[in-house]
Amino acid sequence: MVGQSNSRQELETEGVSAPEGSTHARTLAKLVRGKNIHEDTLLATDYLNHFNEVIMLVGMVPDMPDCLADVKEWAPKTYEDHFRESAFADKDLAILAYENAPPRFRVPFDSTIAQMNDMVAAGVSRIEKALDEGNPDKVADIVLHVSRNLQRFVDTASAIIHGAESTMDQAEIDKMLQS
Repeated sequence: MVGQSNSRQELETEGVSAPEGSTHARTLAKLVRGKNIHEDTLLATDYLNHFNEVIMLVGMVPDMPDCLADVKEWAPKTYEDHFRESAFADKDLAILAYENAPPRFRVPFDSTIAQMNDMVAAGVSRIEKALDEGNPDKVADIVLHVSRNLQRFVDTASAIIHGAESTMDQAEIDKMLQS
C-alpha cells in the first residue's frame, strides 16, 4: 500500500495506532495467537485481575472492617502500568496490542474501566461513612451492592475483551453509580 505506514517503529514514532485491517493489525493478531490476548480485540483479560483484587478486598470489609485500609490503598492502574508491573509472560506484546486495539473495542473498554475506577472511589467513600456511623448492616448492604456492581462491570469488560460490541447503556450505568 503506497503512502501507508505499517511498521511498528513508524507507527510508534508518529504516535498513531494502525487502522483496523492494516497489515500491522493483522500482524499483531497473528503474534498474539495463543498468548492470552484476544486476536480480534487485541485485549487481555489479565488486566481484570486488578479489579478482581479490589472486589475481593471490598467483600472482606463487613467481617473484617480493618480491611478498608487495604481497599483504600488500592489505586487505579492503567492497562500499560498493570502489565509493566506484572509477571505476565507477554507483557510487552500485551501493551503493544492494547495500543493498537481496534477503536470499536478499545473505546468502550476504556470507558468501562473509567467507570469502574469511579465506582471503587464512590464505594470506598460510602463504606467508610457507614463504618464511621457504626452501622454493620448498612456496611454489609453497601459492600454487597458495590461488589455486585463492580462484578457486572468486570463482566462487561470481559465481554468486550472477548469481542462483544455492545455494553451497558448509560441509563444502566447511571443507575448503578447512583444507588
